[in-house]
Amino acid sequence: MHKDFSAKIMSNVKAQSSNYFDIWILKFGFNKIRLGLFIIPVLILLILSCAKEPPIFKKSKFLMDTVVTITAVGTKDEVEKVIDATFSEIERLENLMSGFKEGSDVDRINKSAGIGPVKVNRDVINVIAKAKEISEITGGAFDITIGPLSKLWGFGVKKEYIPQEDDIKKLLPLIDYRQISVDESKSEVFLNKNGMMIDLGGIAKGYAADRGVEILKNMGIKAGIVAVSGDIRTFGKRPDGKAWHIGIKHPRESEKVLTAIDLEDSSISTSGDYERFFIKDRRRYNHILNPKSGYPATGCQSVTIISKEGILVDALATGVFVLGTEKGMEFIESNKSIEGIIVDSKGEVKVSSGLRGKVGL
Repeated sequence: MHKDFSAKIMSNVKAQSSNYFDIWILKFGFNKIRLGLFIIPVLILLILSCAKEPPIFKKSKFLMDTVVTITAVGTKDEVEKVIDATFSEIERLENLMSGFKEGSDVDRINKSAGIGPVKVNRDVINVIAKAKEISEITGGAFDITIGPLSKLWGFGVKKEYIPQEDDIKKLLPLIDYRQISVDESKSEVFLNKNGMMIDLGGIAKGYAADRGVEILKNMGIKAGIVAVSGDIRTFGKRPDGKAWHIGIKHPRESEKVLTAIDLEDSSISTSGDYERFFIKDRRRYNHILNPKSGYPATGCQSVTIISKEGILVDALATGVFVLGTEKGMEFIESNKSIEGIIVDSKGEVKVSSGLRGKVGL
């Protein structure tokens, strides 16, 4: 089933016309295909071509349990090998950071929780250190130690499963980013308490997009896009000299674009309550868990964050979602390096001051 579905997705992504490219970016986590759960698109990447065939080449590959699409300005002969090298780098990162791959750095860290430190790759150190910084500035709204709760809720595994309150409370002491010890000089990570688990699903794809752009630039590509699922990083300009045009998906109307924005040398990521969810007794339970309560975060339908770094927007889209509409927008406005769009629980759209007049909302 996995192979057939993957082939179908890849076939759909490759479909294009001579004047218009339409790439549907699917926001999957590391385990979603493995579990047989397939998520509707979160972001739509619209690449509008010039009047004549533009010198743009794009290629997609199934990595990190999702479709990764790389677009580069240049002909196929000029850029294909570079794109393949970028795919290889993203695959390497997946093998390090997936918690579902036996022997990965994250798997070894989790199995050694409360036992002893684990020597890991420098990329893993970089991501965990950044995750701790983002946890600190969001007051713990973003926390990679959410792993035990994610496993308990089992989105995609336990159909419409609501854990017992006592079971949730028992795990809450394990959810604490401050209990991650990182020794950068030795490249070691230690989870201080037995039973702790880290989950890099909310930050690793953004990091992969950053690394992908770095590889492309280092190999001479002047402009393009790396889209690791719904985490998108752009650099340079389109062949017509304009910025890349990015559409943000409507959280309640799956075929509709909420708004669009032009981006150049920037990253964008959206987290929504429609990605993985179920409804029981007229209440929506989504996969974005509040680290403090242990229950799905409420108050937002979707959060989009825009900044320079992919790793930052990936994590902050989740963190701001957990903070909620009011505190989330206060957080965005207090940080000059980021902008954001929040759709609250009633469907009302809040736009940060730096985006007003730029997104048509």
